[in-house]
Amino acid sequence: MHVLHGGRDGLGSPSPLARLAPSRWDVVALPLVLGLLALLVFGGHEVAQPLSQLERTPITLDPWTLPYYALRTTLRMLAALGASLLFTLVYAPLAVKSQRAGQILIPALDILQSVPVLTYLSFTVTFFLGLFPGQVVGAELASIFAIFTSQAWNMTFSFYQSLRTVPSDLEEVCTGYHFSTWQRYWRLEVPFAIPGLVWNMMMSMSGGWFFVVAAEAVTVGSTTITLPGVGAYLALAIEQRDLGAIGWVILTMLGVIILYDQLLFRPLVAWADRFRADTVQAEERPTSWVLTMVERSTLFRTLGRPAGGAARATLRWRLPSLPKLPAPRLSPRAVRMGDYVWQGALAVMALYVAVHGIQFMATGITWGDVGHVVLLGLATMVRVVVLIVLAAVIWVPIGVMVGMRPRLAAIVQPLAQFLAAFPSNLFFPVAVAAIVHWTLNPDIWLSPLMILGTQWYILFNVVAGSQAYPVDLRDVIANLRLRGWKKWRDALLPGVFPHLVTGAITASGGAWNASIVAEAVSWGDTHVQARGLGAYIAQMTTDADFPRLVLGNVVMVCFVVLFNRLVWRPLYAYAERRLRVS
Repeated sequence: MHVLHGGRDGLGSPSPLARLAPSRWDVVALPLVLGLLALLVFGGHEVAQPLSQLERTPITLDPWTLPYYALRTTLRMLAALGASLLFTLVYAPLAVKSQRAGQILIPALDILQSVPVLTYLSFTVTFFLGLFPGQVVGAELASIFAIFTSQAWNMTFSFYQSLRTVPSDLEEVCTGYHFSTWQRYWRLEVPFAIPGLVWNMMMSMSGGWFFVVAAEAVTVGSTTITLPGVGAYLALAIEQRDLGAIGWVILTMLGVIILYDQLLFRPLVAWADRFRADTVQAEERPTSWVLTMVERSTLFRTLGRPAGGAARATLRWRLPSLPKLPAPRLSPRAVRMGDYVWQGALAVMALYVAVHGIQFMATGITWGDVGHVVLLGLATMVRVVVLIVLAAVIWVPIGVMVGMRPRLAAIVQPLAQFLAAFPSNLFFPVAVAAIVHWTLNPDIWLSPLMILGTQWYILFNVVAGSQAYPVDLRDVIANLRLRGWKKWRDALLPGVFPHLVTGAITASGGAWNASIVAEAVSWGDTHVQARGLGAYIAQMTTDADFPRLVLGNVVMVCFVVLFNRLVWRPLYAYAERRLRVS
């Protein structure tokens, strides 16, 4: 029999009764959990309604509807974020672990990133509505998929870059402990990538706000989908030129971003700091009251015990080994021949797709259309390149400063999320009024709208890279008293350059995507349009001219993929080869 004394048994460890006793943190945890469950149940009930319910309750600009709209939008974005995380954890390691799979998956990722959100909607709305005929859930899935396409690629590129730059000494430790591929993935590669992945999840969540108008209020031919949400509210406010309603949207977005920053991302940032690959502990570390509550609340400990046990058992799991067959001895010439056959098969597949695409486009376009669209693509490419360079010059110094100061990061984090989530549509009134009033050139003055949402990819990746910068190397910089340009050239820029390249790749892809809404803007019945590929694709989407829509997307994909192959990939390889922190 154990003698209970002060909540501990005779051995001095907490008794079972003491472990189950509520703590002061449960006063906050219980209503928080019950409230979140109630919101999820309510949101699920609304999704299960018939599609005719959307017609009976049209979008209204009554400010009191905004909390309900914000809930619907946030649930869609969180669902898309979860799907994006799952996609990232599966897709990126496949591209890294298999060289031949990477030859397909990475170019495919370039293509997927460059396909505009509106195009995904054009070809998927009918599919999702057909899965659940007459149900709101079909329209919800179409909207979630559209938001997913604005979130997943950034996270996948970040995870891919982290997996390619795992320090070699840590890999040697895993080899020494005879970790299986499964154990190496979950015990080394995923933890090493978590700090950067968390910051890119924040950027992806904010990037979803940028396209939420297109995802919730989109017209493709004769099919119109208008789901209750902040995006649909904003689209109606812009159409009716209601500045008051736009003000309410901004306040609502600010409130929602602060909430999910405090409840989700701030705890994730504080938790991810534990996975930094440092031999020296930083003096300042990020904190979160929610993370403290989860760790100290009896409710969360009780609810999390089964999941924690399952996770630990999963980490110890060794996949059954296949019987080892004697490896065939292949000459270098045979290996090269195998590579040639594989690459030839890929070329045949690409040619097959190209032939069928050309046959489809040939039904409604001419060579003159092709030349015209290529010139529009060149105009958009010039805008993208200039804007990315300017954004890098501005945000790299700021990102390094924020990333190396956790207290400053805690202040800047919600502000950066809000600015990144700020839809460019809200600047349409200012842009249209200024261009019309001063007779400005739309080709120049609409360009900044393209980078408003995508510049943050650079900032967030540089912040992630700065936070991963080893503390002992920071001490070396201080001891050597490096200052000014020498400090940036020899220490800081090499340390964050791989993350900068990742941010630039996703920012350029996002800028191409943003051109669709930024090169043709409206405020009420006033329309201003720049010459570019984005405006062309937006017009073809509205007209449901599918041959020209496919042509515009193919040209955009070609520009993005070629630029990635000729510029970003060589820089990426250089960063991986010469600037890797081991």
